[in-house]
Amino acid sequence: MAVHEIPWQASFPDECRGGALTIGNFDGVHVGHAALLGKLRDVARPLAGPAVALTFDPHPVCILHPERCPPALTTPSDRAEWMHQCGADQVLMLRIDRDMLQLTAKGFFDHIIRGKANPRAMVEGGNFGFGHNREGNIETLATLCRQAGIEFAPVPPVLVNGQSVSSSRVRDAVTRGMVAVAAQLLGRPYRLHGIVGTGQKRGQTLGFPTANLDQIPNLIPGDGVYGVRALVEGKAWPGAANIGPNPTFGENARKVEVHLIGFHGDLYDRAIAVDFLDRLRDTKRFSNADELAAQLRIDVEQARRMADVT
Repeated sequence: MAVHEIPWQASFPDECRGGALTIGNFDGVHVGHAALLGKLRDVARPLAGPAVALTFDPHPVCILHPERCPPALTTPSDRAEWMHQCGADQVLMLRIDRDMLQLTAKGFFDHIIRGKANPRAMVEGGNFGFGHNREGNIETLATLCRQAGIEFAPVPPVLVNGQSVSSSRVRDAVTRGMVAVAAQLLGRPYRLHGIVGTGQKRGQTLGFPTANLDQIPNLIPGDGVYGVRALVEGKAWPGAANIGPNPTFGENARKVEVHLIGFHGDLYDRAIAVDFLDRLRDTKRFSNADELAAQLRIDVEQARRMADVT
């Protein structure tokens, strides 16, 4: 796999030209995206050309309407890796600005698609929009491809529980703490990244030391206690995570704390990733530290069993 990060005005690398192309934000790389990228791979194979997935940095909404900028579901590196696993040979991340977003649909097609990517085929889903104010849709793209002699392959939506999968649907599930639902939509557990900082060390005094995550770049699930799997330098550890304040000790600050079951060592300033398996319970106030510790023992045992079977 190769990942290319270039300004939108730049020429595309040769290895990203002349194959099959799909375009989108791919936030989350959910099962709908996986179907799209799988079709891209299948279309590219008989062309003997690359399967190229073009995405944008930042998200166009973050440029046009910063107040509505959606929290990211994935880091750029995870997004590229999962796009590759789903079928993309080349991932092209265009650094965009307001000027590019002013291009008309035909201007985008002529300048970016034909002029830079020069694909022999295109693959897109039904909700695709492009050009200024998303004036172009999949029918527009199909017409422009036909006129340019470019093969066009539409991909139907993927349904889960009777509804189309979308990044906004994943984001809603994560925000509500419904991480098992999010995993259905993603085809894998939802993953959070962070750097371990210094906390109050209350967990250590209770017998359950926790890693307190700072510098979190993607969407934090809703408050609650979760069974998780934590990844530290490539090794996976079962764990229990608490998201929210600590009302037992009168703390109102929202925190992300992860107890790694069986881990012994120093995690400060280290990067970890946390895969959310399922929600165990709500956060709540306990009458004293002993009552909290008793509940934590139950949480940790549930989380251990959950990690063993997933």
